[in-house]
Order: sequence, then structure tokens, then C-alpha cells
Amino acid sequence: MPAHGRPTRDELAAAADRTLPTLLAPGLRVLFCGINPGLYSAWTGHHFARPGNRFWPALHRSGFTPRQLAPAEQEELLALGLGLTNVVERASATAAELSAEELHAGGRRLVDDVVTYEPQWLAVLGVTAYRTAFDRPRATYGEQPERLGRTRVWVLPNPSGLNAHVTPPQLAAAFGELRLAVEG
Repeated sequence: MPAHGRPTRDELAAAADRTLPTLLAPGLRVLFCGINPGLYSAWTGHHFARPGNRFWPALHRSGFTPRQLAPAEQEELLALGLGLTNVVERASATAAELSAEELHAGGRRLVDDVVTYEPQWLAVLGVTAYRTAFDRPRATYGEQPERLGRTRVWVLPNPSGLNAHVTPPQLAAAFGELRLAVEG
């Protein structure tokens, strides 16, 4: 855990290739799956930690959490039946640095985790990563026709601030559609 508020350029560079712990337990309602950790998240040790990432606000505004959690409070998700993981475990500055083979390998590992832990839903945060990792080139947002074992799959927009064409209200609405399906 960093001792100060903002990382230096060297600290961020040193976070490259680090991994974050998966937040996973048997029988979750939803396992949220990012593409891979960014350097800022790897530096902090918390998922979706970069200021400007819209995951935590969207999770709250959609009704999944009773209040907006901070990344350092990620462990509280388990009590709500929610978990966190990534397609590719290693951190990078951008998802564009990931190879197709890394995404394919991550997809295979993710299938193993999902079949073992059996969350009701897997929510992949990024349609392009989902298409590559699962060899589904025509996949769109929303529920997918395929299941991973007994787990249903939903694709959400990437909440990164770099995905600016999806506005915060649109992101919260997309998360809300998933929440309704989960409760439904």
C-alpha cells in the first residue's frame, strides 16, 4: 500500500507487470471482470483505483452497492455477493499493450475460475477484450448467449476514463440493466 497520495513516474513504471488479488468466493451473484489492472491500480493494490475510473460510481448508481465504495474498500463487495477479477492478470499502462494470446490465455483461466466458483453472472468490462478472449468477434453489450458452465455472461462497457464515448450516466444505466437481470 502506498504511503503517499500520488505515485511518481518511477513508482508507476515499477508497477508494470504486477498483479492484483482476485476477489472471489463460491456462489457470488456477480463476478466483475476488468481487462487488466492499470499501473495506478497495481501501485495501490486495489481494482479500478485510478482517479477518473468510473467503475465504483457506476456500481453504486446502478444499485449494486448501498453507497459509493472507495477502491480500498473493495473487500466489502464479497458481503454483497460481488467479486472482482481481470481477464489478464498483469498490469500495464493501457489495455492496448496486451497481446491477443494473453487475452486468449486469460479467457481460458477465467473459464476455469468461473466453473470452479460458479458465480451466477460474469460481467466482463470491455466488449473488445471479451471478443478476443472468448473468440466471439460479433459480441455486443448485454447478456451473451453462451454460458460458462452454469454462469451467465454479460458484457458491459469498459469503465476506464479512456472510454470517454460512454458517459457516466450511460455506464450507470448499463450496470443497472445487469442488476435488473441479476435480481430478476
